[in-house]
Amino acid sequence: MDPQSKANKRNIIFLVIVAALGYFVDIYDLVLFSVVRVQSLTEIGVSAENMRSDGFLIINSQMFGLLLGGIIWGILGDKLGRIKVLFGSILLYSLANIANGFVTSVHSYAIIRFIAGIGLAGELGAGITLVAETMDKEKRGYGTMIVGAIGLLGAAVAATVASKYSWQTSYFVGGGMGLVLLLLRVGTFESGMFKHAAQTEVAKGNIFMLFNNRKRFLKYLYCILIGIPLWFVVGILVTLAPEFGKALGATEPLKAGTGIMFTYFGIAIGDVVTGLLAQFLKSRRKTVFIFHLLSVISVVVYLTSYGLNSDLFIWICLFMGFSVGYWATFVTIASEQFGTNIRATVTTTAPNFVRGALIPITFIFEFFAQKYGLIPAGYIVMGLLTVIAVFGLSQLKESFNKDLDYLEE
Repeated sequence: MDPQSKANKRNIIFLVIVAALGYFVDIYDLVLFSVVRVQSLTEIGVSAENMRSDGFLIINSQMFGLLLGGIIWGILGDKLGRIKVLFGSILLYSLANIANGFVTSVHSYAIIRFIAGIGLAGELGAGITLVAETMDKEKRGYGTMIVGAIGLLGAAVAATVASKYSWQTSYFVGGGMGLVLLLLRVGTFESGMFKHAAQTEVAKGNIFMLFNNRKRFLKYLYCILIGIPLWFVVGILVTLAPEFGKALGATEPLKAGTGIMFTYFGIAIGDVVTGLLAQFLKSRRKTVFIFHLLSVISVVVYLTSYGLNSDLFIWICLFMGFSVGYWATFVTIASEQFGTNIRATVTTTAPNFVRGALIPITFIFEFFAQKYGLIPAGYIVMGLLTVIAVFGLSQLKESFNKDLDYLEE
């Protein structure tokens, strides 16, 4: 291998590592509220009867920020470059998380989580786009797999830090890690495909291109639909572990922080397995379909585990996490479906619309929960979301080994 090739290889490895660490900090901050929900809300004076409703207000504020931020950063990623988004997004959510340690009311909590959500929205999409456009088409699945697997371990660190320190310190740690990572990003380089697209006259980052063409719109919608069961599992089934534990007659209180930590351990393992399986099968669609079926089985196991204890809960969370560990593969599929001039827009908005879908999902879940109870509501909503996801997956073309160096006219 000549010196230039070795240098290029080192640069690509460095890029993947920096993208993975960025996603690590992103996930740490993204799940931290779910981990410290009870402790932080109790300390700012929220009563036990308002714990769930105020918690939903704050998490939905964060998710709305993700929705808005996904649009903003996606457009900027196609207009100004993927690297600028990686710098801007991490700076915003790092400062917001430091500010989060000083909140004293539910409303200030919700506002800061909204701002943090805007910042968090840019990290994964820009990182996956950059890696997908930089690596060889036969190997890019390995790169996005590494980003997903390492990044998702941020949830485990969030749970660990929160178990040893106060909720305020946990937010300070997240903000501090983000600011440190900014220094590492100084040596990263821009995608060659973006540089090529920047020299053309074609529209870049025009989000309306996803809506003014029926075929493009449906393809974009299907990309979003295939990821929504994951956030139901994490955002409701695991986050509401204390409530589900009571409904299942658990022998001891179930802790959401513990559940989230082991769920994300499972997701990280699942991301590696889905990445390797997709390379083996030469198909991302078949791989995600298999894991959709696994996720249904895992949720059924959870919702039928009456009288469970903390140890069994941990194993179930690992299983559920593993079964929805197709996140990086899902984002890669979205990235591979569209041309360079709107790829960052799609790759950034799609996962954030999936995250933002937790807002209507919580209302739907609450409707069924009040009508039938927590356990039946869990079955109903998971069943509906899985049917929708599998339908969306069936409508997309296989994108494995697809050449990404093209533009959307």
